[in-house]
Amino acid sequence: MGVKKFLGKYIVKADIEVITGLHIGTNKDSLEIGGLDNPVIKDPKGRPYIPGSSLKGKMRVLSEFYHGKVHEKGDVHKCADENCPVCGLFGTSVDNKSNISTFSRTRLIVRDAYLDEKSLEPYADFLETKYTEVKHENSINRVTSRANPRPQERVPAGAIFKAEFVVDEYEGDEKKFLMELFLAMKLLEDDYLGGSGSRGYGKIAFRNIQIVKREKTFYSEGKDESPVSTFGNVEEALSKLK
Repeated sequence: MGVKKFLGKYIVKADIEVITGLHIGTNKDSLEIGGLDNPVIKDPKGRPYIPGSSLKGKMRVLSEFYHGKVHEKGDVHKCADENCPVCGLFGTSVDNKSNISTFSRTRLIVRDAYLDEKSLEPYADFLETKYTEVKHENSINRVTSRANPRPQERVPAGAIFKAEFVVDEYEGDEKKFLMELFLAMKLLEDDYLGGSGSRGYGKIAFRNIQIVKREKTFYSEGKDESPVSTFGNVEEALSKLK
């Protein structure tokens, strides 16, 4: 892959609305005595958040499936095709096991998405903890009929997280990889984020999308960023950015 001229960055901000309870788990070893068995990941202030790695990883997997790039052994896709929509947006690592140069710097940065605490104020009287609910689930042994109840901590439906994505633009890109980002966001909306998605958890929606462009001169000459557009949802962005 040749080295292309850097042109600028698209900064994409959006609200992530939790449509069904969200569970992104964390290490149980960090639990306090008396804490929940299945906690969600939290920041140092005790607020649940969505790690950028969770967002980016899930969107990459969905993009690989969409573009038919899934490896038969389940390995992360990487190739030397400079037109690959997956490697072009999400990047590839150096492959030291082959003579093929597969390194491609990611165009996409995904920030951790932090909770908008005001979004949970209407539900404060109904939550088991300050920011989360506890869902009690049960599984039944088919032979003994013995019940196995388990509590699951979740971020409740209605919570809002503030997300930020950055897409680098290089010579010849135009809006190709910005569109690939929105495609991955749409695929994620129709899938799930976090655990227990097949049991109803983790449906999300992107709202209140704002895009600005920072040309190379923003960094070299201090020129202002320029607004690109605002959209109410991903469908609107995909239809109007074409």
